[in-house]
Amino acid sequence: MSTPASDPQRPIQVIVAMDFSDALIERLRAVSPRLRIERHHPAVPEKAWAEAEIAYTLRTFPQPEQAPRLRWVQLHTAGVDHALREPIVQTADVEVTTTSGIHAPIMAEYCLMMMTAFSFRLPTLMRAQAAAQWTRGAWGVPLRGQTLGIVGYGSVGRELARLADALGMTVLAAKRDAMRTEEHGAFREEGTGDPAGDIPRRIYPFQAVGSMAAECDFLVVTAPLTTHTRGLISESVLAGMKKTAVLINVARGDVVDEAALISALAAEKIAGAGLDVFHEEP
Repeated sequence: MSTPASDPQRPIQVIVAMDFSDALIERLRAVSPRLRIERHHPAVPEKAWAEAEIAYTLRTFPQPEQAPRLRWVQLHTAGVDHALREPIVQTADVEVTTTSGIHAPIMAEYCLMMMTAFSFRLPTLMRAQAAAQWTRGAWGVPLRGQTLGIVGYGSVGRELARLADALGMTVLAAKRDAMRTEEHGAFREEGTGDPAGDIPRRIYPFQAVGSMAAECDFLVVTAPLTTHTRGLISESVLAGMKKTAVLINVARGDVVDEAALISALAAEKIAGAGLDVFHEEP
């Protein structure tokens, strides 16, 4: 079988299974005259899959027999848990890449926004504004001097650590291999993140995430969903957190025991939660 590498002049068939704009598709085509890019959304025709060598997709995948020429799947996400179940991804000769690192600045700022909103009681202030009420004593406390725990020290966690450190917060982190502090493999914009892993005051293994959580004013979950992280933020972890602490999850819903979180919030065992992800979506 001919491959893109074996013939530097041969056209390469690319399927974009996303609702990208015409302008964005033209930008992709401008990368190389060899690229034959077809956009198909929400469904990809059988004939298109049969010719495809590269696929850019979120949740649309062919069966292996539908795409015999496919050699590269580029995911629209950093996480791969949803894709690993697909037979075409499990095929040995199909390379899978992600957007890991690309979303780090905006996701880190999203986390910072949530932390600031909780710290300054923004929901309370917004409700008071809507009711035309003056709420005395509604101001919260600055982030400076508070402790942030980051569960999963990848590209998003490292950029959040950089921002939090600049604001004068104490940063703790937990990762699968606590002894390997350097960042490896992910894309990183220049001037962002913590590539050497120097910012956290301490890095914990996932097995000790409960000990870390007990020290935190904010516990932010950025870890990928794997067999090691499913349910990592458990009932016991939540029970050990400060009553004034806030949990923020921008990873995957199943990294947190959702039933335990609901119970902890209902019983006011923690102060709040900022959730970008859930067990069931949408």
